[in-house]
Amino acid sequence: MKSLTITLVLVGLIGLVGFTAISNNAATKSVSVIIDEFVPVTVKENTVNTSDISFINRGTMKSSWYGPKFHGKKTANGETYDQMAFTAAHKSIKFGTLLRVTNPKNGKFVIVRINDRGPYIPGRQLDLSKAAAIELGTIYKGVALLKVEEISLIGIEEPVVIAN
Repeated sequence: MKSLTITLVLVGLIGLVGFTAISNNAATKSVSVIIDEFVPVTVKENTVNTSDISFINRGTMKSSWYGPKFHGKKTANGETYDQMAFTAAHKSIKFGTLLRVTNPKNGKFVIVRINDRGPYIPGRQLDLSKAAAIELGTIYKGVALLKVEEISLIGIEEPVVIAN
């Protein structure tokens, strides 16, 4: 049941990014997806491009959140910061990287996209948007140890993803 719930939530979140999940294989932790693109009706189904999603364990990170003071200002990658979007800041992870961030205390997870640099407080490794902190249940505590996994799209080199 838990794997079905995770699959449904992941499918929904990935749908926001422009993908449609078509299957789940919990043993290998990968999901086949069809790239959302224009395909003429006359093209046979077996010619559609597919990829696998895998999760690369990045470990546990001391994470905080940021929001109101920076809302509407430019992020390090040039976007306008939206505290209610599912984004995050990290000192060195490449812009556009998707991360699945899980709160081990309650099992909740979100998928965020790296679009900023930080945090700049010693000892912290990841700054989440206010929306991500709300969903994870860390908004009131402010700082938490969270499990971080990088989402890798096997077969797609550097996908262009707009998540907000």
